[in-house]
Amino acid sequence: MNFYKKIGQTSLFKITSLNSFSIVLKIGIGLITSKILAVFVGPSGMALVGNLRNFLTSLENISTLGFQNGIVKYTAENEKNKVELQKIITTVFISLSFIAVLLGFVLFFTAQYWNTRIFGNNTEYLPVFKVLALALPFYAVSIFFVALINGLGKFQKVIWINIIGNIIGLAVSLFLILQYQTIGALMAIVIAPALLFFVTFYLVQKEINFFQIIKLDLFDFKIIKNLSSYSLMALVSSVLGPFVFLAIRNHIIHDLGIDQAGYWETMTRISSYYLLFISTILTVYFLPKLSKASTNQETKSVFWEFYKFILPVFVLGLIVLYLARFFVVKLLFSKEFLPVTDLFFWQFLGDIFKVCSLILGYQFFAKKLTLAFILTELFSLFILYTASVYYIQIFQIEGVVIAYAFQNLSYLIVLAIYFRKSLF
Repeated sequence: MNFYKKIGQTSLFKITSLNSFSIVLKIGIGLITSKILAVFVGPSGMALVGNLRNFLTSLENISTLGFQNGIVKYTAENEKNKVELQKIITTVFISLSFIAVLLGFVLFFTAQYWNTRIFGNNTEYLPVFKVLALALPFYAVSIFFVALINGLGKFQKVIWINIIGNIIGLAVSLFLILQYQTIGALMAIVIAPALLFFVTFYLVQKEINFFQIIKLDLFDFKIIKNLSSYSLMALVSSVLGPFVFLAIRNHIIHDLGIDQAGYWETMTRISSYYLLFISTILTVYFLPKLSKASTNQETKSVFWEFYKFILPVFVLGLIVLYLARFFVVKLLFSKEFLPVTDLFFWQFLGDIFKVCSLILGYQFFAKKLTLAFILTELFSLFILYTASVYYIQIFQIEGVVIAYAFQNLSYLIVLAIYFRKSLF
């Protein structure tokens, strides 16, 4: 009994438990938000929400230059070196603030162009981009603050930021969607992350006196150069990926109609909820083990531990979900979304291939294989887009999930060949 009591008192157990609570809360809030969207904006509104989310993800990563992981690393390494830490914080804060303000300025005056690209000719949604332009600097700086807190080793505070962010997102979404339907849903996506700035700034101020640290003469280009190597992998996947999804969704809207695009967005949302558990397990447990593995045999044991214990449970869960798909769609969304059930099989098959390849893909990060990652990522995105365009012509909306399954199978085969010595 004392043994379990001691485990319960460890910081690792407390952080893991809090993180699990954060994930469950995020999924729960996501499901509630999805239900509200389904009832008040329907499939067409869901498609527009998906478009804006993809655009915002790309914009977020451009505005932060993909520096998040590098900020965590260099902050952690120089936590005791106050002078170097001050240089890092000053350099990154000034750089990201400048980029975010510049992007916001450009976005504000090109709002009409982006509205047409994202939402077509409907000018009703033009104010969304104006608000996004004003909110972007706050959003970018809040991401920097989270990375800074993480680098200082305040893991519980990072998790609490995620929890508070999810609660703010739900509250803002509830209010704006109930009041303004589709445009309210779009505004909520833009406003909620920016509001998190005030939470992150408060928590950073409790750790360091932020305004006393920032000094222009401490700006150091060497830090930008060091961080740039960390941004390459993040920018390729986090900027190009959402733009590819955006292009595919616009292709569906043009060829099949906006409701069909909404069904695909709904299927993607369902998929993202259960994949969150897998990505968390990989990040928390398997990535550190891969980083420590120094031989092919050690790496092989990590790979097969995942395939033997995690993959079967995941597949079993998908089988149960597939059998209950009609009930799930009506529970989480509405009867209007029942055509989504036709997409489950190929989406689930694609997700199985994706999960099989995820553990292999984490080897790129564990061993810092930057060029190999970029080339395989570009190959994967190219396959997804071209296959989607081709299969949509033949199988209509089901073609996009067939393309998704084909893309993940192709990616899995490429990674299996590349890491064959570690896998077999």
